[in-house]
Amino acid sequence: MATDFSERFDKAFAALKASVDEGRIPGGVLGCVDGEGRRLTQACGAAALDPETRPMTTETWFDLASLTKVIFTTERILALALEGAIDLDDPLTAVIPDFRQYDPNCWERQVTFRQCLGHQTPFPAVEPIYTYGGDPGRLRAFVLQREWKRVETPVYSDINFILLGIALERISGKTIRELDPGAGFAFSADPDKTAATERCTWRGRVICGEVHDENCYALQGSGHAGLFGTVDAVLDHAAGLLKRDAAGDPAVKLMREPLSERRTHGWERPYENWHGGALCSDATVGHTGFTGTSLCVDFERGHAWTLLTNRVHPSRHTDSGIMALRRRVSDLINGAE
Repeated sequence: MATDFSERFDKAFAALKASVDEGRIPGGVLGCVDGEGRRLTQACGAAALDPETRPMTTETWFDLASLTKVIFTTERILALALEGAIDLDDPLTAVIPDFRQYDPNCWERQVTFRQCLGHQTPFPAVEPIYTYGGDPGRLRAFVLQREWKRVETPVYSDINFILLGIALERISGKTIRELDPGAGFAFSADPDKTAATERCTWRGRVICGEVHDENCYALQGSGHAGLFGTVDAVLDHAAGLLKRDAAGDPAVKLMREPLSERRTHGWERPYENWHGGALCSDATVGHTGFTGTSLCVDFERGHAWTLLTNRVHPSRHTDSGIMALRRRVSDLINGAE
């Protein structure tokens, strides 16, 4: 990999290490890759502090949280569309006919696959689905039959991808956790090899190797969260996107196609103060995960980078500075001084 890129990587990693040394986050791993698959990775800090300390390494597994949306769910929905199994502009009821079945004229039954991918629906940003019961089948029924509060302006909503996950289950006849998570990924991980997330007040333990997201845990698999992987698995996926784009892959074309000022099919695109910084090209897509993860792919420059941290460990209720760190790391990768 070119010397200047290595120097940029070193500066970006120094920003991550400074955040760890300041005690803002326990630890993290930074990785970069180009279209030819050449890569750099480095780790620092701790994978766990509670109940005992373990060091972070480049082999550490992470709860990728909402990176699941782009690495897993978006990929599969777009593949189904390109196969002709679904039409992105059809309503979800084409696959989930019982969605809000007791009110045939409700707005929920008009929501399309494309609108869910681009978060262009009236669903609320978040809902504590896990508080409504303990049976995953009943909770799916709750999601499908609930009269959802309608927001006036579309927001980023996990509900969109929970519904897309249910659609994948209906089409495949399998639960999410029975589906192939993709090369290098899994829906759980060895706790001894995984970055710990939060000490969960609901589950009464430090979460490690099982999904942090409460709704995904209660649903026992969902389209919005639940994927685990290492830095190399994430970089392998990113390198694959770069190669597929160069080959004219129609699915990657859709991932790059704007659906709104901030969104493409599944991904985010650059806007003021976004997590990907100010120096990436306009041909960049990215996404973040609540646990402290992020991934950006710059198709114009032909490289990608991922920042994986355990910023919610042992609690989300601290000032981790994760958004500023993501922007700083991204800018340094792209040439900032």
